[in-house]
Amino acid sequence: MKDKQEMLERLQDLRRKLYEAAEARGSLTDPEVLAISEEADGLIVELQQRQREQRMENRIQKGL
Repeated sequence: MKDKQEMLERLQDLRRKLYEAAEARGSLTDPEVLAISEEADGLIVELQQRQREQRMENRIQKGL
């Protein structure tokens, strides 16, 4: 996934799936729930890294 908007849409989809899986399984520690949660966590980390990189690029461009 490259586009930020695509990543945000995927994150929304994972959040929905996470809620549905937790409700269906009745447990936050169910392997399926944990797998979805881990995928969402990885996506969140990637989005945060991109945001941090963008801030650094902006600072460099402004000469800070």
